[in-house]
Amino acid sequence: MRLINAATLRFEEFFGASIPIYAILSHTWENEEVTFEEFLKPHSTTKDGYIKIKSTCDVALRRGLEYVWIDTCCINKSSSAELTEAINSMFRWYERCELCIAYLVDVAPTGDDPEGFGSSRWFTRGWTLQELLAPHEVDFFSSDWTPIGTRGKLAGPISRITGVDEVYLVTTKRGSRFSLLKQASVAERMSWAARRITTREEDIAYCLLGIFGVNMPLIYGEGMNAFIRLQEEILKNCFDPTLLSWNASS
Repeated sequence: MRLINAATLRFEEFFGASIPIYAILSHTWENEEVTFEEFLKPHSTTKDGYIKIKSTCDVALRRGLEYVWIDTCCINKSSSAELTEAINSMFRWYERCELCIAYLVDVAPTGDDPEGFGSSRWFTRGWTLQELLAPHEVDFFSSDWTPIGTRGKLAGPISRITGVDEVYLVTTKRGSRFSLLKQASVAERMSWAARRITTREEDIAYCLLGIFGVNMPLIYGEGMNAFIRLQEEILKNCFDPTLLSWNASS
């Protein structure tokens, strides 16, 4: 697992039991995000995305965490093998993190209105669904990095915004989230993603792999056949008749 050392802002790689505790960023991609290749070069510090990386590291250090994982730069997306491994591992990486930092770039400091963050684009994206559900807890931050609150404390508003029952939003022990989520039927889990969107057509299936506990190769260009393959993989793991009532446009 490739992590950023929050103090040095340099990559370090870890494998298996040597992986340290880490913070992880959940966010929506904006202009000038820093890629893996760019992070290795000095000029990346002039991009807006670098400020987000630095701010994430600052939050982690204040919480006593030395390492951070961020999807924009910690995955070498020029390697199809690495991208496939990352997407199939992502739910587990979020589930095992010590701290999930949800940065809502389009939300001003909320003051006395904690529900004011509900209009954020973060709540409409496909990939952020697992980022909401997989960590044992999520800490939300506004555009200027002011803390908004945690998923557990904001479970009521988040449930109304997302349609996810509050029982699946409570704080849990680290690494135990999938055991909780699989108590929901396939149809219920599918419904959580029904109004979410992704930039690439196939990602509406790929972003759900971890929520259903399945793995499959990525075939960008296959279109909505990806959703059919997702359904087939779900059926291999468990037969749930509620799946048959769902299609990609539900």
